[in-house]
Amino acid sequence: MGFPGVWMTQSESMVYRVIPKCACSTIGQIMFYSDHGRYFDGDIHDSTEGLHKWAQEGSQPAIEDAVLSHKGISFTCVRNPYARILSSFFDKIAGIQRNGKRYRGNLVPQLIQEYGIEVGSPEDGFDFDQVRSFRRFLLFARDTIRWRRPMDPDIHWSSISGHMSTFIANGGRYDQIFFTEKFNEGMQRILDAATNPVSVNLDEVPRFNESEGHGPKRAHKVSDYFDDLSRHLIWEIYKQDFVLFKYDFEDPDNKFPTAELDLNEIHAKLGR
Repeated sequence: MGFPGVWMTQSESMVYRVIPKCACSTIGQIMFYSDHGRYFDGDIHDSTEGLHKWAQEGSQPAIEDAVLSHKGISFTCVRNPYARILSSFFDKIAGIQRNGKRYRGNLVPQLIQEYGIEVGSPEDGFDFDQVRSFRRFLLFARDTIRWRRPMDPDIHWSSISGHMSTFIANGGRYDQIFFTEKFNEGMQRILDAATNPVSVNLDEVPRFNESEGHGPKRAHKVSDYFDDLSRHLIWEIYKQDFVLFKYDFEDPDNKFPTAELDLNEIHAKLGR
């Protein structure tokens, strides 16, 4: 199975397990900069050189060797499940993608027909009932994760622990895991521990967000989107993410973790 979703600097200083919707664009650009002294011109997800990626066949032997022999710093980044699923909805379902089209072609029309969601359009200023449509999308996300219907779950709303576990199950071990909500603090620890060819000043790093400006803005606070049923569904889908990564299920508006991560616990639970 190898190490799907892993990016690595060409200098092998940093090995990163990508978690979609957890600052992956910014992390990828920082890694690219730490080798080359410049950022990739475009979305880092589109790069085909300058950064090892498991999806690039030529990178696989180098990544596998680095992970198994524990070269560099192996890390990843997690995010509050409430905010992450909302971000997935506004980016991938309600938003327009970089190519000017809807995500995954017929997915949004399928959701409109089968789940009754609305997403608006650039022409009407994305005027739709965000709360109602998000809650219907959440039913769809649950169906994909629990029963793999009407399709397999998408990487953008699959659980964080599910993404992370493949790295552990195939022989990797994380040196550090940090919170998106405490990004600079966590990323600085990675940079301090790694031996990078080029130093990175996090205060000068732009925030890279490939979805910015291509869809509706969130109109309400987080808790407004989650009624009792929605919270039941969120717990059903992401219980392990809340528990392992110490996020507050009781208060959707509290985006911050309630405790520090326990790396040994994470490896034990996700390595089974």
